[in-house]
Amino acid sequence: MDVNKLEKFLTQKKEPKFRLIQIKKAVFEKGVFSFSQISNIPKKLGLILNENISLISFQERELKISVDGLSAKAVLKLQDALLIETVLISSKPGNFSVCVSSQAGCPLGCVFCATGENGFQRNLTAEEITDQVLFWKQFIKKNKIIGKVSNVVYMGMGEPFLNWKEVKKSLEILIDKNLFAFGSRSISVSTAGIPEGILNLAKNFPQINLAISLHFVRNDLRSRFMPINKIYDLQFLNKSLEEYFKKCNRKVFLEYILIKNINDKISDAEELASFVASFSKKNLLHINLIRGNFTEGKLKPSPFFQIEEFRKYLERKGVNVTVRKSVGEDIQGACGQLAGKVSF
Repeated sequence: MDVNKLEKFLTQKKEPKFRLIQIKKAVFEKGVFSFSQISNIPKKLGLILNENISLISFQERELKISVDGLSAKAVLKLQDALLIETVLISSKPGNFSVCVSSQAGCPLGCVFCATGENGFQRNLTAEEITDQVLFWKQFIKKNKIIGKVSNVVYMGMGEPFLNWKEVKKSLEILIDKNLFAFGSRSISVSTAGIPEGILNLAKNFPQINLAISLHFVRNDLRSRFMPINKIYDLQFLNKSLEEYFKKCNRKVFLEYILIKNINDKISDAEELASFVASFSKKNLLHINLIRGNFTEGKLKPSPFFQIEEFRKYLERKGVNVTVRKSVGEDIQGACGQLAGKVSF
């Protein structure tokens, strides 16, 4: 929702200043999906607001809920008809995480990710980013689901640090105590390794979590599957993270998608362990192993036994490691599957 537009409208209607506070609380905290639901404002005002102010800056095109009920995915139509996707994940009973997109499409073209298949379309505005969180808050309220959105992760479509101006604004909105009021440590931003973005996050939001889409620890292999590595290779990444640790001294998550016969051998685990050991504060690095989710093509996910052997090797080398549970595969809502298209 465009709060500035709402404020100007209320001023024009000569509404008292506390009215804006009442509405913001109802929208951002309680997740109302109609101004008419706000009981402490005049009914007439609620009707007028419904006609003149949009609570959400896009339209729902498709919504899917996974068989296990642990995740849901929405395809959203922006005002210029472009499509984006956002995912709701139940991390534990009563707590939900929202995975937001920061771009329509993606310019990075990672081979294993469906988002870049149709190329880059445009950056999202801060309103379009935060409205994805608002969308799921309204979904929870509409469906009378017990629980709340407790975390936000920038791991949807796009590279957040290539849209830093709007992503920065969206983060400010999310942690604003008068709006969403999320704690900084309840938010995570994932990047393929844009050095300037890593340092910007450290400078402006030192308590917000940083995740790196690493996936490969050899430059030749990483450049083959992640073209951004041709510009910012592993040496750039190492230097950026060392600077990050100087400013933040906080844990960083390294995401590692395991692809059958590509990066899942014990020799790959050995190289990954050496990469971690090369950092001055290796204890602050945590590896998240992710079984690949591929919509089509020649890439295959690593078998579970191979992932387990990979994990055990890293543990023996003293590396902090977790196998991240994958949810939403049946609705194409898992890591790497968001493509910004409807299924019918």
